[in-house]
Amino acid sequence: MERVKDYLFLHICVMIFTLTSVFSKFASREFNDGGFQNPKLYAFVFLMFFICFLYALCWQKIIKRFDLNVAFANRSIYLLWSQLWAVTIFGEQLTARNVAGLVIVLAGVVVVSLSAGCKEE
Repeated sequence: MERVKDYLFLHICVMIFTLTSVFSKFASREFNDGGFQNPKLYAFVFLMFFICFLYALCWQKIIKRFDLNVAFANRSIYLLWSQLWAVTIFGEQLTARNVAGLVIVLAGVVVVSLSAGCKEE
């Protein structure tokens, strides 16, 4: 059960980090709308940095619980969350190529995580 909590925490950390790309896209839109005079631009840039700060703290905490190869392989889940945000928040289309790429990445994450689990036992 403890291992499940560790993986859950790892994936929540990665999900939080993906919000930097969301705030980055919002900042880009605000810059296009009003340039450097737009106060919303600075709010989104601040949120980007704040999320990076939170992620750095979480990453330092979680990295102690995993082998580096497992932690970094699981960080690839970033792509899944980014696609989810692109579709749900920004209304972008998910293509067959996107889905194929995500399946390949997820398969790699599963293989690395399972192989690390075999080594621990």
